[in-house]
Amino acid sequence: MKKAVLGTIALILAFGGLALAQNECDQLYIKAMTANSPAERATLLKDFLAKCGGKGNQYENFANANLCLIPHQGKTGQETINYGEKALQLGGLDDLTKCQVLTTLAAVYLKQNPDKAKAYANQVIEAARAAKAKETEAANAAQWNNLIGAGYYALGQAQEKTKDNKSAIDSYLNSYNILKNAKIIAEIKKVGKTAYEAKAYADAEKAFRAAYQANPKDTESHALVARCLYNTGKTDEALTMMKESYAKNKNGDMAYNIGIILAKQAGSSNPTLNTEALRYLVEASLLSPTYSKKASELAQSMFLGADKEWNNRVKSIQESTKLIEDWTKTFNSKFEGKNVDDLTSDQKREFRRLNENIEKENKILEKLQAEQKSIQDKFQKLLGEAKARLGIR
Repeated sequence: MKKAVLGTIALILAFGGLALAQNECDQLYIKAMTANSPAERATLLKDFLAKCGGKGNQYENFANANLCLIPHQGKTGQETINYGEKALQLGGLDDLTKCQVLTTLAAVYLKQNPDKAKAYANQVIEAARAAKAKETEAANAAQWNNLIGAGYYALGQAQEKTKDNKSAIDSYLNSYNILKNAKIIAEIKKVGKTAYEAKAYADAEKAFRAAYQANPKDTESHALVARCLYNTGKTDEALTMMKESYAKNKNGDMAYNIGIILAKQAGSSNPTLNTEALRYLVEASLLSPTYSKKASELAQSMFLGADKEWNNRVKSIQESTKLIEDWTKTFNSKFEGKNVDDLTSDQKREFRRLNENIEKENKILEKLQAEQKSIQDKFQKLLGEAKARLGIR
């Protein structure tokens, strides 16, 4: 009997000692969490884990979670990972804290292991959606939406890191549709430009459309949508958007693109488009540092080519010039340095014939050149009108 009593007393003392130890650990955790500064809170939480970690204390998971989340001087990324993953391993976190830890881990892993960042970002989305489904108050659903949006943003960043531009654009769009944050649109545009450079025009179009819809004043994105459409063979839709874009922002490169498309469409089947194509090409020659020379040459070729006799006159000018050169050469070889009075009758006749031929051909040449100059003057007038229209002096 005496042994049984002593055994009972030993058990009571043992459990009492355990309860006392747990109570001490609880007090240490409470003290840490009520500290005034993040640095002090982090120090006390580390003390708590040093004394109570691994002993089954009810707050060990939250201590690790808070050390993952609390920013303080000297904290490394690896420490953040260690504390966060330990908290998740221990389990028992409330939904909000769990989502916050997952989001933090996704952000820290972004630089060193994008695949792990993706995994944690997906877990954020899943956990926040599950928590939202359990939510009974509509007002509280906003915090879960925000976490879902943050999860998609983190996922987009990880996908961008692994050069999965198509998925990154989709994730960023999902994030923006929830958070409506302009920073996300900037990310979407950045990935869109990367996709465009990689000639993934359909993906780039999706990104630039989203950017333009978010900000109708974003003329750059509007223009890029048009270029994506053109590069995917949607010429008519592209042309409409290009004209809209150029109307909002007189960009020389855009004018050149429009002029080229219209010139191709004009061809022989729709010559009425030549006038419109010409206007855009002339303006491109004045506005585009990149395509100024090409636009000018093409515009002149189109304008001069519209005169059906232009090419014939060019050919005639070449022929007249050659005749004048040949006759002048013959004249000089026979009569240069000679006095007319010293020439024989036959020589005088040839002398007069060559002079007459040269003089007659010069008049023909002058007439042809005057006609060509008249056409060129009309082109210069067209150029002047374009300068006035664009406000260029």
